Amino acid sequence: MKRVFKVALVAVCILFVGNFAKAQTKIGYINFGELVRNMPEFKTVQTSIESYQKQFVDQLTVMNNEYQQKGKEYQATQGSMTDAIRSAKQAELADIQKRMQDYNTDAQQKVDAKSNELIKPITDKAKAAVSQVAKAKGYTYVLDSSQGSPILVSPDGDDLMPAVKASLGLK
Repeated sequence: MKRVFKVALVAVCILFVGNFAKAQTKIGYINFGELVRNMPEFKTVQTSIESYQKQFVDQLTVMNNEYQQKGKEYQATQGSMTDAIRSAKQAELADIQKRMQDYNTDAQQKVDAKSNELIKPITDKAKAAVSQVAKAKGYTYVLDSSQGSPILVSPDGDDLMPAVKASLGLK
């Protein structure tokens, strides 16, 4: 009998602790990418990034035009070339192609770094607003519902987007 009583007492305690823990956890969600894109600072940053990226695109276009021109010249005169000249021209074309690939990789890394540098203050501001709203509304966790999120079903009341937009002064 004592054993049954102990088991029942432990079961009640576990049930009580489980309900207590469940009552304290409140989960909300927000589409963080949409929030950042709606911020007015984002449009300015996006314009700056596009301008920065255009410099690299223009240089790549010049390099590609050079490659195309030398490729046409090579094809037109290939039949009359000696083997030494032909292999030198092929090496020159391969070198131009490699320089274009290296430049493209380097340019992409620079654009990504510049983008991260410019967007960081905006995302920090958005995270602070989300954190402030979550704290004010008593949310323990806030999930990002953008880009293939694991959220399949959620009530409208847990979407923090309207409250965060109001906090940031966005429409």
